[in-house]
Amino acid sequence: MGRVGYVAEGVVGSPQTLSEADRRLVAAWAADCAERVLPLFEAEAPDDDRPRTLIARARAFAWGELSTAEEIRRRFSGGVGAGEFKTPAGAAAARAAGQAVAVCHMGAHALGTAAYAVRAAGLADPDRPEAIADEIRWQLDHMSAEVRAALRTLPPVGENSSGPLGPGLLASGQLRTIIRDLQADLARTDED
Repeated sequence: MGRVGYVAEGVVGSPQTLSEADRRLVAAWAADCAERVLPLFEAEAPDDDRPRTLIARARAFAWGELSTAEEIRRRFSGGVGAGEFKTPAGAAAARAAGQAVAVCHMGAHALGTAAYAVRAAGLADPDRPEAIADEIRWQLDHMSAEVRAALRTLPPVGENSSGPLGPGLLASGQLRTIIRDLQADLARTDED
């Protein structure tokens, strides 16, 4: 299978899906991104392990310990509801974990994970504008060549409506800007 999205029976799906092998690769990187900002959620809810559990599921999927079908069925379980957050940074960190576990379904959620993690870092340190650029740089520096190659195949944010990069939260406001910056850097790597 190439890097085009596939669904059951080999039928081509959304270009935001990625092959199962690529989803497993990017799930590990997404879990790293989400885990990096997890302390922002845990500081306000130290007894709430739901985001940590979502990240652990994303890693288990990456390692081949969980099946795609099983995780697709479970992808909406174990999340944190929108009204449960105390701070915007904690909310963004929890959403990063939710995006990471959703990579099993569609690879583009890896960029959603990264965007929410960057947002969390920026919200946690609003007096330091470079916090956003620093987090993006960390994410890019912690991508393997295989993860870069897989993420490069995703359509630009806002240009394909068949997944999380289409119309919606990831394709608007700060999240869109963050994803565009990540995708621009990935494209530059191709040209180097």
